[in-house]
Amino acid sequence: MIAELTVERVETFAVALPTLRSFGVSGGAVATAGRPSVRVLVKVSADGVCGWGEATPIPAWTYETAESIVTTIDRYLAPAVLGRPCWDLDGVTSVFDRAINRGFTIGSPLAKAAVDTALHDLLGRALGVPVSTLWGQRRREELTLGWMVSGQAPSEVADHVAEGRAAGYEAFKVKIGLRGEREDLAVVAAVREAAGDDAPLWVDANQGLSVDAALRVSRELHRLGVTAFEQPLPANDIVGLRRLKDASPVPVALDESLRHPSDLATFVRLDAVDVAIAKVQRSGGLTLSRRLCSLAQDCGVRLMGSGLTDSDVGLAASLHLFGAFGIDTPVDLNGRQFVDSVYADGVEVDGGVARVPTGPGLGVTVDEPTVRKLAINVLD
Repeated sequence: MIAELTVERVETFAVALPTLRSFGVSGGAVATAGRPSVRVLVKVSADGVCGWGEATPIPAWTYETAESIVTTIDRYLAPAVLGRPCWDLDGVTSVFDRAINRGFTIGSPLAKAAVDTALHDLLGRALGVPVSTLWGQRRREELTLGWMVSGQAPSEVADHVAEGRAAGYEAFKVKIGLRGEREDLAVVAAVREAAGDDAPLWVDANQGLSVDAALRVSRELHRLGVTAFEQPLPANDIVGLRRLKDASPVPVALDESLRHPSDLATFVRLDAVDVAIAKVQRSGGLTLSRRLCSLAQDCGVRLMGSGLTDSDVGLAASLHLFGAFGIDTPVDLNGRQFVDSVYADGVEVDGGVARVPTGPGLGVTVDEPTVRKLAINVLD
């Protein structure tokens, strides 16, 4: 019976996956063509059943590295959950906070997310149902994906957008803050011209701007028909974000600012948020992400969805979450654009549309021999 399943083993595998394209944010490189992309996969086992989760180390985006994720799970999170009931997801969140305290952040959210997601996968597999069935919540069967534009010069944008269109994508997201303000805006303008006036288009600065620069940029983005301006200011600049939210003609979306549901509660109380970005790894897993999404919808805050260039395990987790809450705008789940998930099968992506998996757990079949073959020692 599911009530009798207890965590018996937690294993980590840092795997080197083929990188398809280079990708950067305002903080630096995320993926580099010709160099493998490292993802940390987690396997949780209980009485012959196992589940898988994923962490995506991006030091250019947040402080967790492949090394820190592996040691955090192996030395702190795994000992904290061994012997605990697999179904007690709320209790796991509490013991995680005791093992790695929140402090001024949520406390190693990528590492926690991998274990939490693996437990969801395990529970679904033990019951033979998808994660969405566990939740009793599945409002969408398909989600529209956005094609990422990042690092291209204005003169290169048309070809890159054409590549996305040829692959079936009709929505586009642009990373700015990589160059100067003028060239950033030139890139966005080039995307709008190449994509057409009707294509959904949103912009992400990844905390790279000042308030004054963000105000200037937002006026130009409005002229270009941009639908959302994502995380223009540093995550903890609540005063600046409130000022920008009040003055920006483009809705301001918060990503890095929303580590925990309580962060969203703060921004709601201060009337400093237009749009909340749901992101599984940033919020420490599916358990806390569901709380954040429910809070946003209960408070009338619009939800958008994003990921961390996840491979297919992380992609599936996000699809279940976003489908559960019925997110109807294009989502930034760009892993398939940049990383080859050679170890997994089960996620259906047809052009720019992804189906919420229907198999047990996350609905992803992980080839463990391939995982072990791809595994590298990141601690040497």
